[in-house]
Amino acid sequence: MILDKTHYQELFQVTDKDMADLAVTALSHGGDYCDLFFENTIDQVHQLMDGKVSSGGLNVDYGVGIRVLCGEKTGYAYSESTLKKDMTAAAEAASAIAQGLGCGAVAPRDTRSIGATYTHQDSNGGRLVRRLFQGRPNPAADRYPIVSDWRNLSPSVAVDWLYRLEDAIKRKDGRIISISCVLSDQTSDLMMYNSFGELKYETRPMTTLQAMVTAVDKGKKIGRNASRSFRKGAEMLTEELLEEMAASIADGMDAAFEAERPKGGQMQVVMGAGASGILLHEAMGHAFEADFNRKGQSIFSDKMGQKICADGINIVDDATIRGNRGSLNFDDEGVPGQRTMMVENGVLTSYLHDRISAKFYGVSPTGNGRRDTFRSSPIPRMRATYMESGNASPEGIIASVKKGIYVNEFSNGQVKIGEGDFTFFVKNGFLIENGHLTRPINDVNVIGNGPQSLKDIVAVGNDCIIDDSAWTCGKGQSVPVCCGMPTVLVNNLLVGGE
Repeated sequence: MILDKTHYQELFQVTDKDMADLAVTALSHGGDYCDLFFENTIDQVHQLMDGKVSSGGLNVDYGVGIRVLCGEKTGYAYSESTLKKDMTAAAEAASAIAQGLGCGAVAPRDTRSIGATYTHQDSNGGRLVRRLFQGRPNPAADRYPIVSDWRNLSPSVAVDWLYRLEDAIKRKDGRIISISCVLSDQTSDLMMYNSFGELKYETRPMTTLQAMVTAVDKGKKIGRNASRSFRKGAEMLTEELLEEMAASIADGMDAAFEAERPKGGQMQVVMGAGASGILLHEAMGHAFEADFNRKGQSIFSDKMGQKICADGINIVDDATIRGNRGSLNFDDEGVPGQRTMMVENGVLTSYLHDRISAKFYGVSPTGNGRRDTFRSSPIPRMRATYMESGNASPEGIIASVKKGIYVNEFSNGQVKIGEGDFTFFVKNGFLIENGHLTRPINDVNVIGNGPQSLKDIVAVGNDCIIDDSAWTCGKGQSVPVCCGMPTVLVNNLLVGGE
């Protein structure tokens, strides 16, 4: 949702001149650039456990973060108050930190120069830093308008939906003995200003519904869960969504009870469409983030413009999907959200950039500068990462495998960014024997190397699914993301079983 600028300035008690003055203070000891990030976030969470409301809470997070860039170095400070004296103190602290990091001292800029159309060289005599993203936020292009604002609703609305979800799950399977449902919502008013005079503002919603169940059959106990999360208000909740979540828990119940650990070894692995995209996110996506590459820590640091996988494979990081958990009108540096092709027809074509890495590589930022809260400096992060559909049918892919496994859900992955090695636990899957899905499996690991696995993809299905579960990515900071995949066949992965 994008409201009028006055809403955000009144909320944070600042004017255009106040922000320009803060930028002058932040650059008073030198530096190439500074930005201000204002945030007011309201979080609510309600939990229902076995028919009873077990917890509920509300949290408000309010403040401003001020960043000063000096070459590749950063001075950062924040204030939980937006009173002028407190913001000025934070701006002075960020400026002093940047000076301590080696910024050359310069005379303080006149306020009138902030926001003017100008170009200057960085302190290392490097590339020019230019004003890039002018223009006002456009409500007509908003990717997450709010129809029903949680801030205007009673907590009883959330609790009622939790009871409805619990009832929908109960009706699906009599073996379920315990149900826990959680509904959380977050609404963030944000405003960003920088020393180029660029001003961006918006209100970001997020609603997340989760269900965890325990079921028992013939003495065997299993756990199942489902979640859905969108950048929407309370309008996200519908009877259709509840039915979809309940069905996703119940549909795999029989296989979960029957699943056994198979024999391990080197074999072909079919990644199911949708949730198996988490392997793409972890094993490949992080290695495409530009800070890892700029520092030489990624296996792909020297691969730009090179063929890294077969023709026809396209990997995207996308901020433009309406209502998607990972979508952004603009990132946390005020750069417009966009659709970034990382791999195009098998060729590595772009890293994921914030302003710092984009300046280093001499390219435009890709809108991937993200932060957890105003207390954190932005860094390159993914948004909605997925592989585009190919030409093969999912049925044909499975039929081509003589011996292997089919995986439709991973969890608990570990990745080494530098080497590209990964290990993922298989939550749900099936054995493939002579082209057919046979026995359900669990309790196995899939082990491989990200770049090699890309090279070993031999078939890409025509069925890409964006998984709308509550994915959260940690990289020192936590941000909401999304992932997706078509059905994909990978040769020569190590399956750790019996």
